Amino acid sequence: MSTYPRTGRAFARLVTCCAAVTVAAALLSGCGGDSSDSASQKPAAASASPSKSMSGGMSDMNMSYGDPKATPANKVPGADVVKGAFKLLDTRPPGMDDVKGTAWLAQGSKGTTVTVSLTGLKPGHHYMAHLHAQHCSADNGGEHFQFTKGGAAKPPNEVWLTFTADKSGMGMTTVNNAKKTGKGAVALVVHPMEAMDNRIACVDFDF
Repeated sequence: MSTYPRTGRAFARLVTCCAAVTVAAALLSGCGGDSSDSASQKPAAASASPSKSMSGGMSDMNMSYGDPKATPANKVPGADVVKGAFKLLDTRPPGMDDVKGTAWLAQGSKGTTVTVSLTGLKPGHHYMAHLHAQHCSADNGGEHFQFTKGGAAKPPNEVWLTFTADKSGMGMTTVNNAKKTGKGAVALVVHPMEAMDNRIACVDFDF
């Protein structure tokens, strides 16, 4: 009995396998290129060192703005510092009734430094805070403060902070921007990272 048909089938399977390996290698090569490109575009953890950008969609997701180990705003040498207590907003999501805390805004030789410290958050959840151009009583802070109004809706033209609540529900971080806000930034609003419209609390800065 001839074994040729069986050998032919084995050869065909070998050819198919090789082709699949070649295609897989090409795909992996492409992914590697994309990965290196995205890595090269990753911003340095600097001055406003995301959630999503207001204009760039999801392009700023997972970026870090702030450093919990940085010198807090209320301890910046020689800076003018204002302090405010968070007030709960009606737009807060369920389970946020116990949130409270403080925010500081300092302006000095290094520009603007902002620190937030909150308790009562959901442990392990991610949060964002932004400086706003209106007081809390005016539409819960209104629009984000921008150094150049109408410019890019992300740092460094805006001041953002991102942080994660620890096991006790506390979140704290500090961010610095090389420019001074002057009296243009009069409030700070915090919300869950995944839901910008669900503003949890707001701080008024009275200069």
